[in-house]
Amino acid sequence: QVQLVESGGGLVQPGGSLSLSCAASGSIFRINAMGWYRQASGKQRELVATITSGGSTDYADFVEGRFAISRDNAKNTVYLQMNSLKPEDTAVYYCNARGLRIGGQFNSWGRGTQVTVSS
Repeated sequence: QVQLVESGGGLVQPGGSLSLSCAASGSIFRINAMGWYRQASGKQRELVATITSGGSTDYADFVEGRFAISRDNAKNTVYLQMNSLKPEDTAVYYCNARGLRIGGQFNSWGRGTQVTVSS
């Protein structure tokens, strides 16, 4: 079992910033990729950003340079710094991690953290 716990969501005004973090724990041998996804009310879950163990990143087009993903491999933790937030960024943000654990591969999700952008 690999558990992911997100933190850092909340309410912020348009143009503001929030920082999310997600820590993975359990019988982890190696985490290959970590990422953030989001799901707005009534919409499908979508990719926000991913990062490999080597630090290669990938962002959704809507990020437009406003978000930055990073990770601390020693702590099995991934971060998402979100700046210039817009009301359309309102969603539940989920952490994802894929890799190898004792017993086989894993693809785990956190429970999500709410981000609300509103004045």
